[in-house]
Amino acid sequence: MSTIRQVSSTAGQGMAALVAALVMAVGMGFGRFAFTGIYPVMVSDAVLTVHQGTLAASANYAGYLAGALLTAAVHPRHSRRLCMLALVGIAVCLGVTALLNAPWLIIAMRGMTGAVSAVTMVAASLWLLQHRGHTRGAPMLYAGVGIGIVLSSEMLVAGRASGLHSAGLWWVLAAGAVVLGAVALPGLDARPVHDTQTRAALHGHESFPALGAKPLIALYGLAGFGYIITATYLPLFVRDAIGSIDPIQVWALFGLGAIPSCFVWHAVHMRLGTRRALFLNLALQAVGVVLPVLAANPIGYLGSALIVGGTFMGTATIAMLAARRVAHTMRISILAMMTACFGVGQIVGPLVANAMYTSHHSFATSLETAAAALAVAALLCVRPNISRG
Repeated sequence: MSTIRQVSSTAGQGMAALVAALVMAVGMGFGRFAFTGIYPVMVSDAVLTVHQGTLAASANYAGYLAGALLTAAVHPRHSRRLCMLALVGIAVCLGVTALLNAPWLIIAMRGMTGAVSAVTMVAASLWLLQHRGHTRGAPMLYAGVGIGIVLSSEMLVAGRASGLHSAGLWWVLAAGAVVLGAVALPGLDARPVHDTQTRAALHGHESFPALGAKPLIALYGLAGFGYIITATYLPLFVRDAIGSIDPIQVWALFGLGAIPSCFVWHAVHMRLGTRRALFLNLALQAVGVVLPVLAANPIGYLGSALIVGGTFMGTATIAMLAARRVAHTMRISILAMMTACFGVGQIVGPLVANAMYTSHHSFATSLETAAAALAVAALLCVRPNISRG
């Protein structure tokens, strides 16, 4: 009987992780990152200029910061309701964006969408990792971002093949968000669960010294700055460099790399501990970010998409789980604080890239700066005696 209960519990927690991944796919993959795929189309349709697109991206990240700060004091027991509200909010925001023509209204709406995306990120993490107590589901949870990027990108490609312009593509995204949200909603269980296997699942990395809350928050903010230039401009700066390949497909490759990476980096985390895992993750990510500068050709661009896509959500998978270990040292939610600092990095990134592009007519300098930020973040993981963990 106990074996049956254990199997049932495992199946239930596995389903919870899948539901949380769907919430993340809607909030982040559709609500947040789909803009990267549709951005070049909006520029081609003369809906936005490159500069206005940068302002829209920064507004989205500013909204993300605001949403993270608003959820800083949220208790895990309220996370289910927040997930439900966020799913509805994302679908509404995407649909409204399809109706807008004025650039300043689009910029404002991207800000609102960013706030809802941050609520989704924090709420889904709180619901699965703390309310449901399913720490082992972290890789599946954060793989939801990559799943959302791939699904939304392929929907955009299909929409473009059907002759849709940017407004029609926003409607396609809204419809996709509604469908995924409808699938996820029934699985958002309100009951808290105390997972008796959580300690066993965490044992692999608890045997290593923890990374403190302050350096964890700081390096997560640097990581937000480090990846965001690639994540914002990749399809834009490769559209004339990869021949017949649709730039949106390059963005889909970015998302495709993110899906298995969450599981890979979780395994690395369990084996090597937080410090070593984050060091390797951030150092490799820095290489991926600067690769288009070192190799300004299709191989360099595609390699960058795979490497950065294959590491950026790995950072979240490691860092959010590590944050759970030191959450008791802070009066407010460390998940929300980390998300807020990540948001600050993301606001600064496009602004720096835009300023450098204006001066140099190239993204090379901004990519080098982003890689340097990731290198500094990696160094924050180093202990004087790193052999101890």
